Amino acid sequence: MTTAKPYLTGHYTPAVDELTATGLTVEGTLPPELTGRLVRNSHNPKPGITPTHWFKGSGMVHGIRLRDGRAEWYRNRWVRTPALDGAPYLTEHGPDLTASTAGTHVIEHAGRLLALSEANLPFELTPELETVGAYDFAGTLRTAMTAHPKVDPVSGELHFFGSSPVPPYLTYHVADASGAIVHSAEVPGASAALKHDFAITRHHVVFVEGSVTFDPAEHSGIPYGWDDEQPARIGVMPRGADGAGRIRWYPVEPGSLLHAANAYEDERGRIVLEGPTVDREGFVLSWNWWTGAPGRGAEPTTASRTRRWVIDPAAGTVAEYTVDDLATEFPTINEDLLGAEHRYQYAVSFPDSDGLGGYGVVKYDRVTGERRIHEVGDARMPSEAVFVPAAGATREDDGYLLTVVSDLKQDASRLLVLDASGLGQLAAVHLPRRVTAGIHGSWIPDTAH
Repeated sequence: MTTAKPYLTGHYTPAVDELTATGLTVEGTLPPELTGRLVRNSHNPKPGITPTHWFKGSGMVHGIRLRDGRAEWYRNRWVRTPALDGAPYLTEHGPDLTASTAGTHVIEHAGRLLALSEANLPFELTPELETVGAYDFAGTLRTAMTAHPKVDPVSGELHFFGSSPVPPYLTYHVADASGAIVHSAEVPGASAALKHDFAITRHHVVFVEGSVTFDPAEHSGIPYGWDDEQPARIGVMPRGADGAGRIRWYPVEPGSLLHAANAYEDERGRIVLEGPTVDREGFVLSWNWWTGAPGRGAEPTTASRTRRWVIDPAAGTVAEYTVDDLATEFPTINEDLLGAEHRYQYAVSFPDSDGLGGYGVVKYDRVTGERRIHEVGDARMPSEAVFVPAAGATREDDGYLLTVVSDLKQDASRLLVLDASGLGQLAAVHLPRRVTAGIHGSWIPDTAH
């Protein structure tokens, strides 16, 4: 008897078709300034397909259109890449950067909606989530693109990178606010270590190489694994045309960070970086969940706890410590503060490695140390909470958190709108199906361009 892969069951059970529904039911009152689209991505293989790794599941985007206090539509669409129809990533001519799952994230920049997966080119979508095709920035992007690009809130530039298990290991790119790549540079000193996310500050780019690196013996389709011999490091690179040649690498304790919450320079010129991090045991339990192997944790992220690094370039030192013992992932902030010091941080809380505890949306006050949790209820799981500023906001946490909750008991989903200040529920939009628990997404206001 075979056991179903964990990423094809429960909250992660794939949707089997594409729907369009209009005139959705709303409980409570939707703030009228929430006029735009929440678009989020998920790994959702077609019926009959069992991928060898959670991350190998084909991308499916889910969109919810809000306008002037109404929920106009929900729709879901597979991202129609060559990989959706079985095209291999590795060919006799080398990697096919268009053979993407396109299932990790979806962003908007310079009027283009892009579905992302870190080993590939982005895929452009229409506002109605139909696939346009692979997008290579008019032929100027010749590497893969991270699934976690950063938009500088001051300049509007899009900062991103391409990583590879073979040289060049790391290439850094900047696209201007109009969407044209204006800078690309190979970053010296990088290794084959996994680089899933990164951070920018006002003056630096921060790369993280943890204890997970290229492993050709890994046969899940994602050739990475924990290596005790892989040095864990943080690379701090000055922004600007000549920054790559001045990168400085700082050794840190073993671990693996998938998602950075934010980074900034403090008043002493030190660089502060935060994000959920796992140790060796947590990584193995998580990886075994992602592959469906024995010895796995009860959740896709196990023992992932927020860690803070304080890098002092003048002294050449790094102080690091665990901020909180709660298992969390998918950190978010008010992105108007991206690259600057922020007070409030949000995340999704998970049950522990034994499946104890519940899911919730977490708010951290980094000044007082307060932790507040909005519990979503039994057998319910929230998605990454996306922050949207309120109209006329005067405080950092004046705004809303948007999260799609999967409800196994009702076999349904709702979009919750929470007050980002107190975490109270303001509204809920009933969706026409239970939305597959997914990865990352974006709020795209109608003012986006």
